[in-house]
Amino acid sequence: MTAPSPLLDLDDAVSVAAADTEGAMRAAALGGAQVRSVAEAVAEGLIDRVRDMRPRSVVLVTSGGRAARAASVLEASVGPHFGLPIVHAPVVPPWVGSLDVVVVAGDDAGDPRLVSAADSALRRGAELVVVAPDEGPLRAAAAGRGALLAPRVRTSDRNGFLRYLAAGLAVLGTLDAGRGAPLPDLAGLADVLDGEATRNHPSAEVFHNPAKSLAVRFQNRRVVVAGDSAATTALAGHATDMLLCGAGTSAAAAGLSDVLASAALLAGTGDLPPGYDPIFHDEEFDGPVPVTPARVFVLATAQSRTTTSRRLAALADAELVTAAADEELAPVDRFGTGDSEMTGRAVSGPAQGERTEMEQLAVLAVRLEMAAVYLRLIGGR
Repeated sequence: MTAPSPLLDLDDAVSVAAADTEGAMRAAALGGAQVRSVAEAVAEGLIDRVRDMRPRSVVLVTSGGRAARAASVLEASVGPHFGLPIVHAPVVPPWVGSLDVVVVAGDDAGDPRLVSAADSALRRGAELVVVAPDEGPLRAAAAGRGALLAPRVRTSDRNGFLRYLAAGLAVLGTLDAGRGAPLPDLAGLADVLDGEATRNHPSAEVFHNPAKSLAVRFQNRRVVVAGDSAATTALAGHATDMLLCGAGTSAAAAGLSDVLASAALLAGTGDLPPGYDPIFHDEEFDGPVPVTPARVFVLATAQSRTTTSRRLAALADAELVTAAADEELAPVDRFGTGDSEMTGRAVSGPAQGERTEMEQLAVLAVRLEMAAVYLRLIGGR
């Protein structure tokens, strides 16, 4: 299968590699390496000061961007099953004290918000973990009084989502309250993400490459990325960030309920006719400008796949995207009858229960980041 692009044939691995002059594909494929580096830091005892603690709460303070998205995913996915409250906040809440653990995370070690948060946490006697570069004012603020998880794998800031996710999982897993919570082993998670990056390698053809396939289906469409839960909705926000920063393509992120409530607005007014040129369109004679339906990509986990697929009947153009071990494209069964007459709806991946929810979310993050790179290479708009 050849990707329909006037700029680049995605099935030509040599051309794809040559076009990626900035090394964006390699950066997007380093999710597993970032997770593994966090696992190594934990093994070296860098966060032993919080080991086996049972604090009153864990507060995640972020500066925005990928750190904030990762914190939102952690709060939504792990929070309901964890043994104590996980709070994501832009600043250290006034009630934080010596019974709490504060995680300060961000890309910029000179960000005044992060420096202020670290200083405030230490003044109140809270245990502090800093997930940021080991430099600048933030390093001086911690000054040996907090644990530091600095990045060890060189990559672009826009691909730091999985490092922040792994750091949060490391802190939660080290706490005594983390025992029994559905937290993945970081080394095993790194292997899973390496496997996903391998499947999305430029040498794999579009038909067998989930990231390339997504990029082709993103191209030249109005795109909405939706989540069927709080965790997948937070991940949808990361997906649209990557489409904007990685491919220069604008897309909207929303919860599936909000998307369904706006189905009529997303339906558009029909496909563009052959040879349509907006320069010569006259609304007085030709009627309203035709608008193609928005294509909705719904992120879901294996546990919610069946239920979510049945909710897509109201959408003109929707696809369910899940993280399964073996991918295939198949029609969505609207009513659970096995009827395959629906068009324009594809399921990415059969249901399976081998991976935890967090592993599935992390796999989707890698796939979406790599899809954004492929989309950029073939021309996002």
